Amino acid sequence: MHGLGNCFDIGLGAPPAATNGLVTGKRVHLNNAMGVTVVLVGGVASGGDDLQVDLQQHTAGTGGNTSDLDCITEYWLKSAVAMDNSETWTRFTQAAASEIAVPASANTDIQQNLLVFEVEAASLADGCEWISVNVPDLGAGDKTLAVLYFMRDLQVSRTPANLAALLS
Repeated sequence: MHGLGNCFDIGLGAPPAATNGLVTGKRVHLNNAMGVTVVLVGGVASGGDDLQVDLQQHTAGTGGNTSDLDCITEYWLKSAVAMDNSETWTRFTQAAASEIAVPASANTDIQQNLLVFEVEAASLADGCEWISVNVPDLGAGDKTLAVLYFMRDLQVSRTPANLAALLS
């Protein structure tokens, strides 16, 4: 038994791109998962591009109603100028919010980063079944960033080829 399709599925929130403007995250449906682990992968920038995110919930895969999902109370961060897997996680806590603004003291602008937070499907408001993660214009504009969704605790296990599309 493999993890993909049995324990988790992976979706793309945002392909690698320079954050010199709003990065609008792709939506993912939480109908077959108890939650999602959101992973942001950031590259080195010249300064002024500390990580920020905004978590949204939606009533439809496209269109529908959109609102903030104020459920992020903790997130985890690894950073280094050149990450080599010797880094350890640093935990950050905050009041429940849809936004994360990593403190400038974390130096996420001039380092490579992994930022992780969890969203429970039960956190969504009635009628909302989709989430997305947006990244605002970070300012200086040369930080490359990608967002991945790891759908976890799948309610129905399948071989990867038979997993349902994550938008439907």
